[in-house]
Amino acid sequence: QVQLMESGGGLVQAGGSLRLSCAASGTTFRFNAMAWYRQAPGKQRELVAEITSGGSTSYAYSVKGRFTISRDNAKNTVYLQMNSLKPEDTAVYYCNRLLAAWSWGQGTQVTISA
Repeated sequence: QVQLMESGGGLVQAGGSLRLSCAASGTTFRFNAMAWYRQAPGKQRELVAEITSGGSTSYAYSVKGRFTISRDNAKNTVYLQMNSLKPEDTAVYYCNRLLAAWSWGQGTQVTISA
């Protein structure tokens, strides 16, 4: 059974930075494209960033140029570096496999104050 554990969220002021981590266990992590998602209150979960097994990345328009996704296959971990944060980035952030999602983790809360 795959388990995902997100961490690194918190409360920061607009313009600040956070680095999220997601550790995966119980799977051959390196063969999977991974992604970060977020869900704001009252909204649907949305895809924020994705990274292929080979390291190619793509981003939602709203975060492009501010967020960077990366992975460390030796540590079974995917990261999301978030810079120039805005209040509209406030959400619970989750990671998961890009296609055929595993069970969702608990997510990590990111709150950006104006």
